[in-house]
Amino acid sequence: MKVGIADTTFSRVDMGKIAIDELRKISGLKYVRYTVPGIKDLPVAAKKLLDDGCEIVITLGWVGKTQKDLVSYLAMSIGLITVQILTGKHVIDVTVHEDEAENEKELLSIAENRVREHVRNAVDLLLNPKRLQKLAGTGQRQGYPDVGPIMR
Repeated sequence: MKVGIADTTFSRVDMGKIAIDELRKISGLKYVRYTVPGIKDLPVAAKKLLDDGCEIVITLGWVGKTQKDLVSYLAMSIGLITVQILTGKHVIDVTVHEDEAENEKELLSIAENRVREHVRNAVDLLLNPKRLQKLAGTGQRQGYPDVGPIMR
């Protein structure tokens, strides 16, 4: 089983390196890394990785603060959804938006946490889907503290 990891040169953090580190820590799964210039290139990267035998792909995107960046994110998101529909396989979108944090230190923390948690999600989708079922409705957040469930 192989995991595809697609990242970008636009990102301000080497999220691919973080994803590989986490994947090595928690599993023995093989991986293929494919780096592209920006987020609009991620759907093609994901499709190529799936076509080349990956069972799941983790895309690592970075979105700037401008309206143009947000439109690019929307286009990328639609592209990734299309890839999932066409292939019947999961593409885990891990995106960090520059306007999520007040400073670079906080942005780095969000990026690292989000990547690591989504790598765990990808591994669970492949190897341990029952773990995700146990977490259903628990308010899990990637990049931020979990918010917990709403109790009756």
